[in-house]
Amino acid sequence: MFDATPLLSLYASLRRARLGSASHIEQQSKQLLSLVSQAKDTLFGREYHFESIKSVEEFQRRVPLRTYEQFWQQYWKDRFPILESCTWPGKVPFFAVSSGTTSGKTKYIPYTAAMRRSNTKAGLDLLVHHLTNRPKSRIFAGKSFILGGSTDLIEESRGVWSGDLSGISVKTLPWWAKPYYFPPAELALIKNWEEKLDVLSKRSLDERITLLSGVPSWLLIFLKKVADISPQHDLRIADLYPHLEMLVHGGVNFAPYQKHFSELLEGSHAELREVYPASEGFVAIADRGYNEGLRLICDHGIFFEFVPVEELSSTSPRRHWLQNIEAGVNYAIVLTTCAGLWAYVLGDTVKFIETNPPRLLVTGRTSYFLSAFGEHLTGEEIEQATSFAAAEAGLSLTDYSVGAVYPERSGQLGGHLFVVEFEDDQWSGTQIERFQSQLTAKLCELNDDYDAHYAGGVGLEAPKIMTVKPGSFAEWMKSRGKLGGQHKVPRIITDQDLFRSLVKFMSDAERAE
Repeated sequence: MFDATPLLSLYASLRRARLGSASHIEQQSKQLLSLVSQAKDTLFGREYHFESIKSVEEFQRRVPLRTYEQFWQQYWKDRFPILESCTWPGKVPFFAVSSGTTSGKTKYIPYTAAMRRSNTKAGLDLLVHHLTNRPKSRIFAGKSFILGGSTDLIEESRGVWSGDLSGISVKTLPWWAKPYYFPPAELALIKNWEEKLDVLSKRSLDERITLLSGVPSWLLIFLKKVADISPQHDLRIADLYPHLEMLVHGGVNFAPYQKHFSELLEGSHAELREVYPASEGFVAIADRGYNEGLRLICDHGIFFEFVPVEELSSTSPRRHWLQNIEAGVNYAIVLTTCAGLWAYVLGDTVKFIETNPPRLLVTGRTSYFLSAFGEHLTGEEIEQATSFAAAEAGLSLTDYSVGAVYPERSGQLGGHLFVVEFEDDQWSGTQIERFQSQLTAKLCELNDDYDAHYAGGVGLEAPKIMTVKPGSFAEWMKSRGKLGGQHKVPRIITDQDLFRSLVKFMSDAERAE
């Protein structure tokens, strides 16, 4: 295989110079005005008189915030699957199928040729940051292994396809990248996730893998499968993929998995690098170490706005952009993109730890909180508390979901049930008791509302813990048709039917043992 790393290094040096000299505020202003200009003759552009918008402030005055559901009902539903110059010029050729983490409702996110170029640029930035930290890299002397979902797409209409974003990415992969991509098309097309794991684990051991990417929980399952068939039967990445330089993760909070991957990477020269991709567009990439923030990408066809979370449901929320953001504020992130999303509420929340250049941490979801009893627990607080409690109890947390348990009779207290899966099932009752007590204490410490409502067990019951055997969440996801790829276990489940189905599935599985 031709080692293209020297060519990448040349590009990286030019890109670094641009990143170091460019004004991110100026870049973002130009991005917005360019998007507005390109879309001025679309249905959406004519409705909001894009031809006369000349500033960020004018755009914010005219174009209101919208959620996916509002876009779907107002612009896309009646025209789907043919969106011709509706919210973006030309016909949308692809729709990335996505689902909310708490509701499971299917979304069809427009994916255009301009968005493909945007994602390609973001992917190159990932490699640029890697070469900055690893000048002697040979990342293009091997293959990038992307552990995604099935690449099989559904033809919704002639020339219009829908499917997993990883499938769209493979279908639209630039010609120059194809020799460096794994798995090949015939393997990527495999729909059955378990069959896919078997095939990819065997084939990948014969390849020079230099980059490995995927959702952390699925990566752990996959690497266990690879270890089982490798000659050494060793789960260390250094033995499985000796040429690996970078392990890329994103999509979920990494804290519960950090211990796992630190152990897996012992003896390896691979580095961890976090990314913030969404079906709607690529947002940010870690350009420094773990937990030091992800650098916002400012010049790839996406304009970003940030709304203080507590104002998101108000009639006139303040809409900040890079010119006036503040560090430490919990913002809901809003996108305007080259796929025809305008002031689109993504559903994620972030905090900036630096503003120049802008570096952020993902803190949760706008709908990703528990407030069944007025406790207002955020996703970030629950992630912190579960990770802390597991560490204090000497346990390795693999997956979990939490939902509300409502009183069934007068005088009974409500509370929360945590369904938890640890790395192995060799834990003791004492460890689970400590996990529960430390979880309760940490939630009270992090959230004053929870502390007040819990009131030492008088207002709310202490969190209940339901332990399940290793692999149980994968089985549950499989039963829902969401096994593998980019499907993520929902951490907080506010849909009571979905939560009851989870609890029933786990209870039935335990009784069947």
